[in-house]
Amino acid sequence: MSPYPIPLRDGVLIRRYKRFLADVAWPDGTEETVHCPNPGAMTGLAVPGTPVLLSHHPGKRRKLPWSWELAQIDQTLVCINTTVANRVVGQWLKTGQLLPELGPARAEVRCGESRIDFGFVGGHLLEVKSVTLLGPDGIAAFPDAKTDRGRRHVETLTDISGARRILLYFVARSDARAVRPADEIDPAYGKALRKAHEAGVEIMALRADFTRDGVKRGPFLDVLWESGYKR
Repeated sequence: MSPYPIPLRDGVLIRRYKRFLADVAWPDGTEETVHCPNPGAMTGLAVPGTPVLLSHHPGKRRKLPWSWELAQIDQTLVCINTTVANRVVGQWLKTGQLLPELGPARAEVRCGESRIDFGFVGGHLLEVKSVTLLGPDGIAAFPDAKTDRGRRHVETLTDISGARRILLYFVARSDARAVRPADEIDPAYGKALRKAHEAGVEIMALRADFTRDGVKRGPFLDVLWESGYKR
């Protein structure tokens, strides 16, 4: 499946700024400002000179017709568009490729003051987080920036009882071998995640392997609880 319009166009990143803007150079030497659909720090992904792939969205409602979708890091394509994770997971749930035992899913379920990404019959819940940060040891980490909203989602899952509660890390790069909480970036999130795990919240990590034509489901990865990178 393709979670973005294809074909994608190649470019080279000039700079990313104001969180949601980036300047790219096209192969013919012209430059253009494009939409960057990622509010995070994008550590290691927004380096000037990085090859990027972009999707075209023509229409009067769009101020910027191009969106940055993928960054090429060495030989790996990393999905930087954080909205893709829910679209892909929603499709995998619908087709039974993921958690078929839970049955049909509803998107955007309200739980107290939070909205959880997917809900199921019986009150089961699934929250999805897109992971792109990778350490030099090949271990992915979340978050890549302090996230009060992400911590609140974890706390919401922790406080609910009587149903399965799942936090799924959607690892949007094929070069990751495991996932861990990024305690050095947001220790409060790491603390909340460990408390959730102890309270029975299922912490899962699933790798997604991207190409310029779409995405395939990769393997489940181990979730590691040690702090810091292993060099």
